Amino acid sequence: MALITLRDICMSFGAEPLLDRVNLTVASGERIGLLGRNGVGKTTLMKIIGGTLSPDRGEVMRSQGVTVSSLAQGVPADLHGTVFDVICQGMGSRGKRLASYRRLCDLNESVGGTAEDAPKNLMDLQQTIDSEDGWQIRQQVAHIISQMKLAADGEVSTFSAGMKRRVLLAAALVARPDILLLDEPTNHLDMTAIDWLESFLLKWRGTLMLITHDRMMIRRLATRIVEIDRGRLHAWDCDYDTFEQRSQERLDAEEKGNLRFDKKLSAEEAWIRQGIKARRTRNEGRVRALEKLREIRRSRRDRTGRVRMALDEAEPSGKTVVETTGLSFAYGNRIIVKEFSCTIMRGDRIGILGPNGAGKSTLIRLLLGDLPPQQGRIKHGTNLEVLYFDQLRGKLDENKTVQENVSPAGDMMDVGGKSRHVIGYLKDFLFSPQRSRTPVWVLSGGEKNRLLLAKLFARPANVLVLDEPTNDLDVETLELLEELLLGYSGTVLLVSHDRTFVNNVVTSTLVFEGPGQIEGYAGGYDDWLIQRREITAPTSEKPSPGRAKKTVSSPATTRKKLGYMEKRELESLPGRIETLEARQQELFQIMSAADFYRQDSERITAVKHELEKLEQELESAFIRWEDLESLVQS
Repeated sequence: MALITLRDICMSFGAEPLLDRVNLTVASGERIGLLGRNGVGKTTLMKIIGGTLSPDRGEVMRSQGVTVSSLAQGVPADLHGTVFDVICQGMGSRGKRLASYRRLCDLNESVGGTAEDAPKNLMDLQQTIDSEDGWQIRQQVAHIISQMKLAADGEVSTFSAGMKRRVLLAAALVARPDILLLDEPTNHLDMTAIDWLESFLLKWRGTLMLITHDRMMIRRLATRIVEIDRGRLHAWDCDYDTFEQRSQERLDAEEKGNLRFDKKLSAEEAWIRQGIKARRTRNEGRVRALEKLREIRRSRRDRTGRVRMALDEAEPSGKTVVETTGLSFAYGNRIIVKEFSCTIMRGDRIGILGPNGAGKSTLIRLLLGDLPPQQGRIKHGTNLEVLYFDQLRGKLDENKTVQENVSPAGDMMDVGGKSRHVIGYLKDFLFSPQRSRTPVWVLSGGEKNRLLLAKLFARPANVLVLDEPTNDLDVETLELLEELLLGYSGTVLLVSHDRTFVNNVVTSTLVFEGPGQIEGYAGGYDDWLIQRREITAPTSEKPSPGRAKKTVSSPATTRKKLGYMEKRELESLPGRIETLEARQQELFQIMSAADFYRQDSERITAVKHELEKLEQELESAFIRWEDLESLVQS
C-alpha cells in the first residue's frame, strides 16, 4: 500500500534545481536506502517527505492517517531534561503535558506533599490528561524506554553523543510512526552502537528510509535503493551490491549515448558553418533540427567528474616506525593504556577500534610522542614524516577561503615536487573556481572533509594518521580514498567506525577490549570478530539462554522453596527460550531478505503475526524464569 506519493516535485536553491520533476512512491514495509553524492538533495527530499519542507512545485500525496517521524543528522546542542522528558516530546503536546505532570509530581513529593496537598495546576493538568486519554502515552513511553535499555530519570545533557542519539531515536519511535526517516544515523556512534542499531531496525516493522555512507548498514537493511543524480531519482528494487552494478551500467549507457549525440551535433555544426549552402530553403528543416540539438545540449546536466586524489609520499621511513614496551597511561583513576607493547613496521596499515571514550585518540598521541607515557618506553624510527588528519581539522580557518586554506602563500603550490596552480589542484577535489574562492564556513560537512583531504595530501608524508576521515564523505569518495590508501607504501594508523572501510584498508587491528586492555589481531573488522569468537569459545562457560535476565519486579511471595512441578519448569525454561530465540532469528532473516515485501500480503502478515506472538511468549518466559529464580535465591 502506498503511504506517500511524490509527483513532479521540483526544488531549487540556486541556478540548477536539486530536484527536477521527481516522482517517488513510498510503500508500506519498505526499507529504502537514499543514496547520492554530497549536496545532491538527499536531506531536502527527506524533509519534503517528512512535511517540514514544501517543494517549489509538485504534489505530495499522503494516505489518510499516515504518521512520519525523523532522526536528524546532528545532535541538538541544547538537548536537556530527563530521558522521559525528551522522549515525551515525540508525542507532541500530549506528551509535553505528561512530562510536565511527572515533573510536578516529583516536585510535590520532594517537599513531602501528598495527593491532597497537590497544587491546583497539577490537578488541572491531571484532568486534562484524563480527558485526552494521555495515560496511554505513559505506557508507550515506558515501553520504548525499556526496549531501548535507557534510564527514565537519566539527565540527557550528561550523555555521550551516541547515547543522545539513542534517546532521540526513542523519541522518534515512541509515536509508532508509519514511516521513520534517518539521516546519517551512525554519526557519533561506535561500532557496538551501530551493530545494536542495525539489529533494532531489522526487528522494527514500519517503513524505513535512511541516508547513510555506511555500506555495511545499507547492505543489511535496505530492500530498495533510491539514488539522486543531477536532480533526478533512479529507483532500484534490489540489494546494494546489485544496485552498484546496475547504476554503473546506467552511467556507461548514458556516456555512450552522449558521445553519439555530441558526434552528431559536431557534424551538424560543421555543416552549418558552410554558409549559404546551409541556409537554402530546402535545408530549413535541417537548421531547425540543429537548433533543437543545441537546446538539448544546453539543458543537459553533465555528471561532475570524480575526485582525483594523489598522496605526496616522502622518503621511506626506517623499517621500524614505532616500538612500545610496557606502555601505561591513565587520567586519574581511569586507566587508558596498561602495559601495552607493540611494534609498528613500515608499510603497516593498522586500524584502532574501540567504543567511544575508550582512549583511541589518546593512544595515537602516545604513539606519536605528543603525550608522554606515565610508565613504559616508546622508541620512534628514523626519518618519520607524519601527517595527522585530526590535527589539520583545527587548522581550517572558517573565515578564509578554500583556496587560502590550502595555499596561504599564494596561487602556486608545490605538490609532489611539481608546481601547480591552487585552483587546478582544488578541481581534483571537485571544487570549482567559484567554490574555491568562497569562505570555508559556507561549505557542507562533506565539502569540508574533502578540503581537509586536499590540505593533507598536498604535504609529503610516510606516516598517515587518519582519525575518522570518512565522516560526511559520499560512498564514491570513500571508495576512491580506499584505493589511494591501498596503493600507499607508507604506514597508516586509522581510527574509524566505518566497518567496510576498515575491512577494505587495514592489515591488522588494535582493539580496546576493556579498561587499559588493548589486543592486536590480524586483518580488519570482520577478521577481529571471527578471531575473538575463536578465542573466547573454548574457555567460556555455556551462556545462559539468549540474553541477560531482565530486571522485572515480581510479586512478593512468602514461599521459600519450589515445588516439584516448578523445579521441572525451571529446568525446561532455558531450552524453551533458546528454541524461541532461534525461531525469532529465523524470522528476522526472512524479513531482512530483499524480496520479502514483494511477496503476497497474506504471507507477509503471517510472518509478522508469528513474530509478534513469539516476542510475547519470550517476554512471558523471561518473566517466569525471573520469578522462579528469585524463589530459589530467596
